[in-house]
Amino acid sequence: MSDTNDLPAGAAAAAGLMAIPGHIDPMPVPRPGIVDGVTPRQDGRIDLLGLPKKRIAELFEAAGLDAKAAKLRAKQVYHWLYHRGVTEFDAMTDIAKTMRPWLAQRFVVGRPEIVEAQHSSDGTRKWLLRTDDAHDYEMVFIPDADRGTLCVSSQVGCTLNCRFCHTGTMRLVRNLTVGEIVGQVMLARDALGEWPNGVSDTRPAAPSDFAADLDDDEDEGSYSSSGRLLTNIVMMGMGEPLYNFDNVRDALKLVMDGEGLALSKRRITLSTSGVIPQMARCGEEIGVNLAVSLHAVTKEVRDEIVPINKKYGLEDLLQACADYPRASNARRITFEYVMLKDKNDSDADARELVRLLKKYNLPAKVNLIPFNPWPGAQYECSTPERIRAFSDIVFQGGISAPVRTPRGRDIDAACGQLKTAAEKKSRAELDRIHAEKEAAMEAEGVAG
Repeated sequence: MSDTNDLPAGAAAAAGLMAIPGHIDPMPVPRPGIVDGVTPRQDGRIDLLGLPKKRIAELFEAAGLDAKAAKLRAKQVYHWLYHRGVTEFDAMTDIAKTMRPWLAQRFVVGRPEIVEAQHSSDGTRKWLLRTDDAHDYEMVFIPDADRGTLCVSSQVGCTLNCRFCHTGTMRLVRNLTVGEIVGQVMLARDALGEWPNGVSDTRPAAPSDFAADLDDDEDEGSYSSSGRLLTNIVMMGMGEPLYNFDNVRDALKLVMDGEGLALSKRRITLSTSGVIPQMARCGEEIGVNLAVSLHAVTKEVRDEIVPINKKYGLEDLLQACADYPRASNARRITFEYVMLKDKNDSDADARELVRLLKKYNLPAKVNLIPFNPWPGAQYECSTPERIRAFSDIVFQGGISAPVRTPRGRDIDAACGQLKTAAEKKSRAELDRIHAEKEAAMEAEGVAG
């Protein structure tokens, strides 16, 4: 980490760094070296992944094109980059052949590096990805019979240290950039063959209550989920999205752009542990569905298992949810509630949950999540009978409370389990596995 931790709050803000509140000291965690959205590369070329059309045009003009030509080329490249998923300028067929080498000499369209890809027995997929400055993070794809949900990370590590969450035991390294966030979506489309004219993976998928949490309604975007595997996105991977607000917002704008990835905002859900100052901005500037990691109904228990509650208390959080822009019965706020044996799962807890949600007149749905164990966890999962009893009480209170079916447990891809395999395997071992996979793929290509 840099010495910016020692900066006063005003100086950090002036440097464009986002101070992170919470139960630890504020910490600015941007990717070092980024200037105006451009990530440095050793070869001197500029990676266009994560950049909006206007910024691409500015870079083309700075590289020598006149303003009119730069605007035209930016429109063409943007279409190929985000709508068609193309990574090579030679494949951009409506750009003059003489222009393509000029672009390739100065620019590149990148993707996150895949270190390891795992497939669960239930169809869930998990990727271990690596940034070009050698930090590892994960994303997960959860298939369903009629849709598929991509769980996207926003940070390398996490600062919140929620006691039941394996990811929370990691140290926070830094925020992911816009390109690293939107790159996860593009990489998933690559893997699923879901760019225009691509060949979709049509293997049958297991049913998932997780994907069914999201609103089916489409808005005016041009995206159609018909026949696609990747239909929904949840910002529920590694990190707290609202602690990396600007990059998450700009990445999701690219995802929702009708001229780009064109995914409806109604099919995107952002999950927060309760960063109240950023919640209203999320509704106003992004406009996606909101999920809140609640997990307890008393100050004592939530202070223990979700330490950010010590800074942003339970009642204030629920008021912020009540004030969330665009929340309605048609677009309910989802409250995530992990079921911990003898900690937050009593009948009294269930009745208090109903009371609190009704007190704030919240258009709410509660997802009951069986605790997913991990080595060293200090909690146990509530029994199935206790979970059903809890769910029944909430339902009887007039609030939907489905029990989420655990997915991807055999590859540590279930809710609360994400923690990079790099901590289980040495870097040399991961590099060896990656090299072996590449060699096998090359051998298959030669054989074909």
